[in-house]
Amino acid sequence: MRVICSEDHRKHFPKGELFGGQLVRPFECPERWDFIMGRLKDRGFNTFEAPSPIDMTVVGQIHDAGYLTFLETSWPLWAAAGFEGEALPTVIPARRMQQREPDHIDGKLGYYCMAIETAITPGTWDAAKASAAIAQTGQKIISGGERSVFALCRPPGHHAASDLFGGYCFLNNAAIAAQGFLNDGAERVAILDVDFHHGNGTQDIFYRRNDVLFVSLHGQPQDAFPHFLGYADETGAGDGEGYNVNFPMAPGTPFAEWGAALEEGCRRIADYAPDALVISLGVDTYEKDPISFFKLTQEDFTTYGGRIAAMGLPTLFVMEGGYAVEEIGINTVNVLTGFENG
Repeated sequence: MRVICSEDHRKHFPKGELFGGQLVRPFECPERWDFIMGRLKDRGFNTFEAPSPIDMTVVGQIHDAGYLTFLETSWPLWAAAGFEGEALPTVIPARRMQQREPDHIDGKLGYYCMAIETAITPGTWDAAKASAAIAQTGQKIISGGERSVFALCRPPGHHAASDLFGGYCFLNNAAIAAQGFLNDGAERVAILDVDFHHGNGTQDIFYRRNDVLFVSLHGQPQDAFPHFLGYADETGAGDGEGYNVNFPMAPGTPFAEWGAALEEGCRRIADYAPDALVISLGVDTYEKDPISFFKLTQEDFTTYGGRIAAMGLPTLFVMEGGYAVEEIGINTVNVLTGFENG
């Protein structure tokens, strides 16, 4: 399996994250990438490729133009305002407040954010573009006839909506890849999100569309981030009715229950008969993940990689979350080897 990756991810490394009322070192850190790369090499993956230049035309099909301008200009505006720390939103347009974009960067940050733990740094825009380019490059390879590709994206993307950042995400890499498949001739694309956290951004982007089926397995929003999307009764709207499928699960969910949800998700994908499959690959379902509550073991990741392979679809794996840093490489590569051997 070819691996698309870039050292440009290191340009994004906030020094702090708001967690439990404290400013802590972010869980989404550069060494996540290092552990994955190390494990890939240990397990015999040896085809590593840099991404092609990003195609912003496709990105513009997924993300709002004003939002993209914000991402590009947010750090210069922050620095010009005289702030010395990293750019963190401090106020958001909550219920009964105006939904108008302010002129001041402090207001812009709140207008475009969905979660205030995520900081913007001098290199965030470049890193986000490189991450999206990785997903795009993997998509192009599969559209050209390959069976599978691993897009080692960082920062992740599935929490980024058309005009919102947060949850460590800025550009929605999986959504951009799905749109690329459609642009290159696919009639239908499925996205299977196996990250512990609901892919609220991906759901939002495709909620009224029927050319992309979105299936998500995640911690129930009553108890887990992002809290305000991910319920089972969110099934799509308009042309998208029936093309959004959520499987929210409770704290302590073991693999037997999670695997049953995966089986039903795979059945829904098979019925949809897509031309390509995008996997939002988060491995924070692991039993030792510090900010999640499912109970999957290392062996379970190999098992479900094989189940994904059994669908027999051209498959792009797009890296999302996973915060048990020393095990992230083991769990990620177990999915990929399970797929390859499936």
